[in-house]
Amino acid sequence: MKVLVSDKMSPKGIAVFAAFPEIKVDVKVGMKPDELAAVIGEYDGLAIRSATRVTPEIIAAADRLRVIGRAGIGVDNVDIEAATKRGIVVMNTPQGNTITTAEHTLSMMFALSRNIPQATRSMKDGKWEKGKFMGKELFNKTLGIVGLGNIGSIVADRALGMKMKVIVFDPFISDERASRMGIERVGLEELFRRADYITVHTPLTSETRHLINNDSFAKMKDGVRIINCARGGIINEDDLCAALQSGKVGGAAFDVFEQEPPAPDHPLLAQDTFICTPHLGASTDEAQENVAITVAEQIADYLLTGTITNALNVPSVSAEVLKVVGPYVSLAEKMGMFYSQLCEGDICGLTEIEVAYKGAVTEYDTSPITIALLKGLLRPMVGDMVNFVNASAIAKERGIAVTESKTSEAGNFSSMITLTGRNNSQSLTVSGTLFGKTEPRIVRVNEFDIEAIPAGTILVIYAHDKPGVIGGLGTFLGERGVNIGKMQFGRERPGGMSVSMVQIDSPIEPVMLKELLELPNVVSAREIYL
Repeated sequence: MKVLVSDKMSPKGIAVFAAFPEIKVDVKVGMKPDELAAVIGEYDGLAIRSATRVTPEIIAAADRLRVIGRAGIGVDNVDIEAATKRGIVVMNTPQGNTITTAEHTLSMMFALSRNIPQATRSMKDGKWEKGKFMGKELFNKTLGIVGLGNIGSIVADRALGMKMKVIVFDPFISDERASRMGIERVGLEELFRRADYITVHTPLTSETRHLINNDSFAKMKDGVRIINCARGGIINEDDLCAALQSGKVGGAAFDVFEQEPPAPDHPLLAQDTFICTPHLGASTDEAQENVAITVAEQIADYLLTGTITNALNVPSVSAEVLKVVGPYVSLAEKMGMFYSQLCEGDICGLTEIEVAYKGAVTEYDTSPITIALLKGLLRPMVGDMVNFVNASAIAKERGIAVTESKTSEAGNFSSMITLTGRNNSQSLTVSGTLFGKTEPRIVRVNEFDIEAIPAGTILVIYAHDKPGVIGGLGTFLGERGVNIGKMQFGRERPGGMSVSMVQIDSPIEPVMLKELLELPNVVSAREIYL
């Protein structure tokens, strides 16, 4: 079997393949897309980092390819849907970069507090400007962490060791877990209001894109300092630039940008209170060796024994079982993603989820379906860190108890899966089924019966059931050039509350969600991406 390494990788990782005489490895770094497409058909495995883009065109040419291994966490450069359709397993190494990225975040916070880059540049220019670079102590300051995944948790632990006060916004952790860690769980607006330093550790999704913007800065303390070593686009760069210029934000440190590399004339680069690095969060010798060795071992294990580790698109079951439960696995993952993007407020602090299986699906082993549901549920906040192997462990770590129930009666459907999430006082329920044998549908949200395809960008709008609501939504979107693909409507009773699920061709700007709330009878509006 042949494995292609198409990105620069630690020699220790490449050496792993040498231990297996059944595998031949080729290292071809820096290929252009057409060059990769021309040779990929020869290989059974592909090992990459972030430079290689595995597009549908590349996958279409990969006649023999069985596995793609990403040495690192993020797989934004891999079309997972296209790989799944071709039966190609996509793996990553979710633990390899956590410590080094957390340490880089802390390094940026220190440098930001003590003006180290600016002072270094001043001295190299022959100056001794001791009075110019007055700094700030971290001791007793409040650090606000947005997203308490593996990296955010390490940052919190280290910050507590420096005697900082730590508050965190993460809708998917419980108060009990936060208390055990010695930190405080708060709402996003409260975090903005109280934090002296704010660091983000979430994936980039429709929910988190431009999560921090002009409105956010207005709620923050004067002189707040902002750090982003997660994903470019979580913080609106134009809005940040204006906040730095006005002095509202005292300083910012970025390791990531919306466009990488940023343009030389990017306005942030001209700000004296802005420091940056070229996406170095995972760039330590130890981290690069760890992820290279790990991904090589995972690829070799899969090619030689069929063992699946850290797969993002395939549960660890046999091919025969997967053929049967695969459509349910896909449905469950979509349901989980739908749920986690739909919930808001206190209900998001989950302490328990119950997965109820009804009808024909109960004849199968439902454990991979439950794992898929957990993976989808956790992904909007944890990102590519979560996979079919670690989803259960992450849920347990976050204090979420998982229970299953089964009954042979499914009512109007041959099978149904129902997810109910609870905290101490509230619950939210989402039900789904398959139309035919493979087509997933959301068929119930709490008390609302509905029939929605869980795909693409969906606006979920709650409103009072009054004449003109649906027409008003259509007019509103049409006037703003937003094309509607499908629209489904459900209501609890005539004249009561209703829910509309509107599939649109592309995401809308956050300001449009606010404008939607001003329409007559509209109660809430959420944008969900599946």
